[in-house]
Amino acid sequence: MAQLTYLEAIRDGLQSEMRRDPRVFVIGEDVAVYGGAFGITKGFLDEFGPWRVIDAPLAEAANVGAGIGAAVMGMRPVVELQFADFISDAFTQVVNMAAKFHWRTGHPLPLVLRMPYGGDVKGGPFHSQCMEAWFVHTPGLKVVVPAFPEDAKGLLLAAIRDPNPVMYFEHKHLYRYQREQVPDGDYTTPIGRARLVREGNALTVISYGWMLHKCLAAADAAAGSGITAEVLDLRSLAPLDRDAILASVRKTGKVLIVHEATRTGGVGGEVAALIAEEAFESLDGPVMRLASEDTPVPHNPILEAAFQPSTDEIADAIRRLAAY
Repeated sequence: MAQLTYLEAIRDGLQSEMRRDPRVFVIGEDVAVYGGAFGITKGFLDEFGPWRVIDAPLAEAANVGAGIGAAVMGMRPVVELQFADFISDAFTQVVNMAAKFHWRTGHPLPLVLRMPYGGDVKGGPFHSQCMEAWFVHTPGLKVVVPAFPEDAKGLLLAAIRDPNPVMYFEHKHLYRYQREQVPDGDYTTPIGRARLVREGNALTVISYGWMLHKCLAAADAAAGSGITAEVLDLRSLAPLDRDAILASVRKTGKVLIVHEATRTGGVGGEVAALIAEEAFESLDGPVMRLASEDTPVPHNPILEAAFQPSTDEIADAIRRLAAY
């Protein structure tokens, strides 16, 4: 075990898998000489050489397309986007080529897209978006969003070994947020399995990514009022862990869904629909959602803080729902 940050855990997972499997390589903007926009691949060029750590041009469609072609030929590419926002430039490659390849041909397409996403980094409207719902809505793609260093490594290893495309969203605010004990060596976190982070009886709080940490802080604050909130980390958005969601909701009878992405059309609506359809008779209150405003991400830090759910707002929602 080692105490690693989220960033270090991603680097450890990627490096160990490249050592284990010579088919794995990294391609992206500034990943080689510079070591990645956030330093995750620093030193990789010296260890693995320019054929496995490839600096690519500012052309996301070409870079993702190159990854798709390599995967078709039996390689296991990891394509790094400097910022998840620019995946929009490669949308056709992702949703029409990668996502549908297995459905059309019956052959695997082992491709991982690593995408730094999210706000609270003062990045503004083009470097802070949460666009995971675009890809949850696309059959043929798996979507994972780790919240902790241990899962950051385990989900990355699982993603690289998966036979088909995985969208790996890594939150920029979490890169150096905390350290956690991360197992040495080889392990995977199963894709499609949620993680019960905090047990409780009063209500269930469901979240993922950076917001999961705000939910934990809010649950701690609400505990001062005698409210025991259960907190479920989805970890995987496609596929969702339906069993874990429904089990927790049936246990507590109330649920609050929190995510950083804008509210309309977000993953929270899909989770709410699942609960309404499958656990309606267990509910003792309305299914509540708390999400960011339906606007572009503000660049001004005061506006950005107002734009997305705060710990205080989540704690207040927990108290209101518990009192319903």
